[in-house]
Amino acid sequence: MAESDNIVVETAEKIFADLADPQTINNDKKNSWQAPLWQALSDAGLPLAWVPDDLGGSGASLADGFALLNAAGRFAVAVPLAETMLAGWLLAQAKIASPEGEMTVLPASPKDRITIDADGSLSGRARGVPFAKAAKHFAVLAHGKDGVSIALVDAGKARIESGLNLGYDHSDAVTLDKVQPVTIKVAPDGVDQTNLMLMGGVARSLQIAGALESMLDISVRYSNERVAFEKKISKFQAVQHNLARLAGESAAALAAATSAADAIANATSFNDEVYLEAASAKIRCAEAAEKGGGIAHQVHGAIGFTIEHILHRYSLRALAWRDDFGSESHWAVELGKLVASRGADELWPLVASR
Repeated sequence: MAESDNIVVETAEKIFADLADPQTINNDKKNSWQAPLWQALSDAGLPLAWVPDDLGGSGASLADGFALLNAAGRFAVAVPLAETMLAGWLLAQAKIASPEGEMTVLPASPKDRITIDADGSLSGRARGVPFAKAAKHFAVLAHGKDGVSIALVDAGKARIESGLNLGYDHSDAVTLDKVQPVTIKVAPDGVDQTNLMLMGGVARSLQIAGALESMLDISVRYSNERVAFEKKISKFQAVQHNLARLAGESAAALAAATSAADAIANATSFNDEVYLEAASAKIRCAEAAEKGGGIAHQVHGAIGFTIEHILHRYSLRALAWRDDFGSESHWAVELGKLVASRGADELWPLVASR
């Protein structure tokens, strides 16, 4: 990891450790932790890490931002950090300056679509939009007769139906009904809804991998503290086997997610290699979230399911992140279509080169 990566991650981890301690947050029923955390992240320029300096951001590299998202996953951060980073990245593709405050992207599902009306207004419905209720602005990818455009929209002009995901974070339905955007510009070549979903999928994969790392740490620590039949449960072969399986799922998720992030950071476009890496990472990390979360709760027994324990902050969010920006079943089908259309012989050299 480069020095700049270390600086970004160390800054973020210090903020998370000071203001996003999972146990403190778990005991805070009034959510008084959110405002100080967001303010600290904003002061450090982290939500707009992927926005160039001349557009109001921090100008960090894609690699820096991906490392930051992995760190956020290790703390199960429940603020729209990833969403604002993605929104800033999308706006920057069209040279649109990012405003201050929380943002999220529309759409957040491959099957939803926002269209551009004849008068330049935007219409459409997007479901399962992370943190839409908390956002002040939306970065919107919209389709019109002249192709794809990117727009900045005032969230106050949209109709938002509140919803919650498995982690009890906002996952809302957003309806735009002839909403005039603050700014709209034609998207550059290579920026489309599929690539936005891939970018979001890799972000979620890194967060899932981070959450699994923490679930492993929590489970190992608990197994060394919990005593049953006069010895620590970590001494039981069945528990050791489960911890080894959890470590395997965590390692697999981290390898897949970081490989996909590396592919995007070093590519000049969203080519077939990026598609293979990003789609595969989302599939593998989603599978790891299901298996790893189940194992972690098995190690903890009943206590892991209680509201007082922090384990559910990680396991439920990891499961919720599986569905954002395309579920594993969606990407499995799309990946199969790519292999069928291009042929394994043509795609294998891309995989082997990694």
